[in-house]
Amino acid sequence: MLIDLSEHEYNINMENEGNESLNANVENGANMETNWDNLNDVRAFYGKRSRRKISKVWDEFSEVEINSVKKERCKHCKALLKFSGSGTTTQYKRHLSTCPKRKVLIPEQPQLGMHAITPKSENPSTLRPWKYDQTRIRELMSHMIMVHELPFLFAEYEVFNMLMKEAAPGFQKISRSTLKSDCESSYEIEKSRVASLLKFPKRVSITTDIWRSGQKLEYMVVTCHFVHDWTLYKRVLNFVTVPPPHNGVAVSDALYKCLEQWGLEEKLTSVTMDNASYNNVAVKRLNENLSYLGKLPFEGKLFHVRCCAHILNILVQDGLSEIEGVIHNVRDTVKHIAAAPLRIHMFCETVKQMRLPRKKLVMDCCTRWNSTFEMLRCALEFKDAFLRYQEKDTSYKSLPSSDDWKMVQKVCSFLELFNEVTHIISGNTILHCYFYLTYKLL
Repeated sequence: MLIDLSEHEYNINMENEGNESLNANVENGANMETNWDNLNDVRAFYGKRSRRKISKVWDEFSEVEINSVKKERCKHCKALLKFSGSGTTTQYKRHLSTCPKRKVLIPEQPQLGMHAITPKSENPSTLRPWKYDQTRIRELMSHMIMVHELPFLFAEYEVFNMLMKEAAPGFQKISRSTLKSDCESSYEIEKSRVASLLKFPKRVSITTDIWRSGQKLEYMVVTCHFVHDWTLYKRVLNFVTVPPPHNGVAVSDALYKCLEQWGLEEKLTSVTMDNASYNNVAVKRLNENLSYLGKLPFEGKLFHVRCCAHILNILVQDGLSEIEGVIHNVRDTVKHIAAAPLRIHMFCETVKQMRLPRKKLVMDCCTRWNSTFEMLRCALEFKDAFLRYQEKDTSYKSLPSSDDWKMVQKVCSFLELFNEVTHIISGNTILHCYFYLTYKLL
C-alpha cells in the first residue's frame, strides 16, 4: 500500500512540478516505508482519536471494570451503566435526572412547604423554605413505630411506600431491619438526653408500680420526678420484667439496679408505691441500702410515700362491697349481651328504636373502682333498654330491679366526687407535690 501511494504521488507531481518533485516524493515514500513498519503505530496515527471528557456528567461517574467489561458507576447510588465508547452522555444525564440519592445530596433550590401553625410559633406565616431530609424521615418513622406499636414490616408495605413516594419524590424505601436499628438508635438518643437532664437536679423522687400482661408476665415501671428551673419534670426510667418470685427482695433489687444505672443513688428523696405488703418490705430494704451512703434527707423518715390514688381505691372498694349484689347483676347483664354477636345486634336495635344514645357497654375491672363506676354510669343510661331487651331474649335472667337502679343512681352521684379527685391526684403536675415541698425544705 505504501508503494502505490508513492506512485500516485509521483504521477501528480509530474504534471505539476516536474521531475524534481518526483525525486523528493520517492525519497519521502521510502522514509515512510521504513518508519511505519509497526502496524500499531499506523493504526494509532490513522485511527479515531478518543474524545476528551469535558462534560460535567463525568464528575459524577467513575469508570470501573467488572469481569473484564468496562462499566460506568454512579457515585451517588452506585448503579452500573453501560460503558459508552463513543463518549456520548445521554444515558448518563438521563440517570442523573432520576437518581434518588443525587436529589438528596445535591443542593437544590429550597421548596415552599406548608407548616401547621402552633400556639408557640413565633412566625405566623405558613409558607417556609423546605428541603427533603431522608435522615429526618427515618427518625420520625422510628418514633411512629414505637408510639403506635406498629410492626417493623410496616416500612415495607407497598401502599405506604407509594404514599411516601407521592408526597416526597426523594423518599427512599426503608427495610424492616433498618427500621429496627433506627428504633434502637432513637432509644439510645433519648436515653442520653434523659441522662443529661438528670445531671441538673440535686434531688429526685421515683414512683413505681407492677403491671401484669395478658401473657401472665409482670412488668415494673419506674418513673422519675424532679424540679429543674422551676419546672416539674416526669421521665420514665425503666420498664422491665420482674422474674418470679414477686416478693419485696426482688422488687428492691430491681429498684436499686435502676438507680445505679442512672446514677441516682445519692439524689433519691422518696419512693411512692401502693400499699401491697411486699412493697413495705421492698422500701424498708431499699432504705437500709441507701442509708449507708448517708444521703437520705431527714434520715429517711420521709422516704416511703404511699400512693394516694391507691388509698382512695381501697376506700371506695370497701364502700362498694355493701352493694355487691347490685353490681353483680349489672356486671352479668353486660357480660350476657357482649357474649354473642346476635345479642349485641338485638340490643343495638332496641337502643335504636328507643332513640337512646349510641354508646358501647363498659365492662369493669374488679380491682379498679373507677372502671366499676364507669360501668354503672353507662348501664344507668340503658336501664329502660334492658327491660325491653328482656322481652326479646328469654335467656336473659339478670335484669336489675327498679330498686337496684335507684341504688345505682345514688352510688353514681356519690362516686362522681371521688372520680374527680382521682383525676386530680393522678395528674402530672399534682402527682408529686409532696416531693416539691420536700425539695423546698432542703
